[in-house]
Amino acid sequence: MDRYGLIGFPLKHSFSKDYFNSKFSSEGIDAEYINFEIASIKDFKTVIKNNPDLKGLNVTIPYKEQVIPYLDGLSENARLIGAVNVIKFDRKKKKLKLTGYNSDIIGFKQSIEPLLQPHHKRALILGNGGSAKAIFYGLKQMGLDATYVSREKTSPQILTYSELSPEIMETHTIIVNCTPVGMWPNVNNYPDIPYNFVTNKHLLYDLLYNPNETLFMNKGEQQGAIVKNGLEMLLLQAFASWNFWNKGEE
Repeated sequence: MDRYGLIGFPLKHSFSKDYFNSKFSSEGIDAEYINFEIASIKDFKTVIKNNPDLKGLNVTIPYKEQVIPYLDGLSENARLIGAVNVIKFDRKKKKLKLTGYNSDIIGFKQSIEPLLQPHHKRALILGNGGSAKAIFYGLKQMGLDATYVSREKTSPQILTYSELSPEIMETHTIIVNCTPVGMWPNVNNYPDIPYNFVTNKHLLYDLLYNPNETLFMNKGEQQGAIVKNGLEMLLLQAFASWNFWNKGEE
């Protein structure tokens, strides 16, 4: 039996395990998908050693960047982004080769593209972790400018939440939440942006999918904005993961 899985911490609310095991069952695929909740990236080697039948892994928070030194190669997108959420295992030449891919960028682009209007030219990306980097390059590939927003000013290119002026909010009509703020069970939390400057020209996209409508989305909707959660992106990146594992295509 082939084995696939997910590494990250914590993994209590993971979507991937149920999705892939349902897929295997309905399509008669002799495989199983397992969650490997590891407290440190150093445990990655132990997961590989103890599971010689692994064919592929997904990677989630907080290891999308930390896992890269353990890999033998990266796809072009993964290299540009600097983050990996899919690992393909190649055992054909008796020596294990691990290649990192990024399916977040594929899922995001396919999901947001139908919502884009001509006035959507600039975006604010809330957060600056592995997922945020995939969103940044996804927007860039679609010809859109993007700026990171973080709690701390770690570089001149990053805005802090307190710097989100009326002018910045007016010109950046796409806002993507790449932080865990608002995720279940902390459903009463939301990113600290000035929602009073959000208009019906704005598109608020939340990578979270639990709850179905976050307060970030709800507050945007009250201002007339188009809103969307991350469930479709998750499904699309899962499709892409399967292709990487079985075809190795970008």
